[in-house]
Amino acid sequence: MGSYGRAVRSAVAGIAAAAGVMISGAQAQETIKVGVLHSLSGTMAISESTLKDTVLMMVDDINKKGGLLGKKVEAVVVDPASNWPLFAEKARELLTVSKVDVVFGCWTSVSRKSVLPVFEELNGMLFYPVQYEGEESSRNVFYTGAAPNQQAIPAVEYLMSKDGGEVKRWVLAGTDYVYPRTTNKILEAFLKSKGVQAEDIMINYTPFGHSDWQTIVSDIKKFSAAGKKTAVVSTINGDANVPFYKELANQGIKAEDIPVVAFSVGEEELAGIDTSNLVGHLAAWNYFQSVDNAENKAFIKQWHTFIKDDKRVTNDPMEATYIGFKMWTQAVRQAGTTDVDAVRQAMYGQTVKAPGGFMSVMNTNHHLSKPVLIGEIQPDGQFETVWQTKGPIKAAAWSPYIPESAKLTADWTYPWVCGNCEKPKFAD
Repeated sequence: MGSYGRAVRSAVAGIAAAAGVMISGAQAQETIKVGVLHSLSGTMAISESTLKDTVLMMVDDINKKGGLLGKKVEAVVVDPASNWPLFAEKARELLTVSKVDVVFGCWTSVSRKSVLPVFEELNGMLFYPVQYEGEESSRNVFYTGAAPNQQAIPAVEYLMSKDGGEVKRWVLAGTDYVYPRTTNKILEAFLKSKGVQAEDIMINYTPFGHSDWQTIVSDIKKFSAAGKKTAVVSTINGDANVPFYKELANQGIKAEDIPVVAFSVGEEELAGIDTSNLVGHLAAWNYFQSVDNAENKAFIKQWHTFIKDDKRVTNDPMEATYIGFKMWTQAVRQAGTTDVDAVRQAMYGQTVKAPGGFMSVMNTNHHLSKPVLIGEIQPDGQFETVWQTKGPIKAAAWSPYIPESAKLTADWTYPWVCGNCEKPKFAD
């Protein structure tokens, strides 16, 4: 271990000493507070409201089991209303006024980018449960959704394969903000590295809540008429998906003609769409409700019991929320405190048997190891898995397909302080 081992032992001792002070502070509080930062109104409410309910379910569950560190866990819910600047205001309110111990929240990357300076300034802890574009590493965020190498890249590789239809032309369609733009930048570079020519890549962006898809879908039909197998890779977010899929059906586009693989459409979004014309279109996630195992059956039963509605579906970001909450409670128990610095160190190496049926591991780059599943939309709005990786894939915070980030790494294991450097460095 040498100097590194001594440094680690010294750091752990320091953290423990600091934790001792914080234990006294935490014990002085009547409850352990969990902040919930999800849009309950506006364009993202269709996706985020369910994640609020998922956190409430987890809080209810842990309280029924006696709480955490002998205290009741209290959820503090705020509504940033799909308003990105308001996300930052609500985050500050949670950390400074409500004095929460941890926050579960955000869906869009623009909302996460908005709150990031607040969490770093105030040394808060955010669990972010949605797939995202990568190219970020913060010591104050744990990313429990997929990175591009756990969703976007494997989905395109599948479509390129014989099983996926050997697609040759690509429509990269997304909502106009950081997640689709960065993901498409990575995908465009990846496609070109595989020999795809620029004229075989069509990129299109639309605003949040876009509803008039007639011209764009018509352009997609024309693009596919070149005689090469064409697919749409969709990073369209929120309620804009509903009219997009309706227009595909209106113009007679079926999955066998132009398959759509979506990264932001899951069971929850399909619950609001007539799926009869969408059978065969695809989505890439790390979890589907249709996964058949004991853990998932228990997860679905817990959800239906809590929400008092057997028709409510489960989805990937819910599973990511479940995994993050479980790991946080395990880390709090291991650290014996809710102090952010102590819990952060206790997070590394935490494992949870996920409803998806695999053992999820938190890595020192603040990302999970997860499997990748490709699912086909079924008539009942569920997904049938048609392909999956053999096992979990470790998330890469930085993409090898973007030159400026290809050499970067992330390792937040104290005393390492590297989020965006080429080699981990010791803290001062």
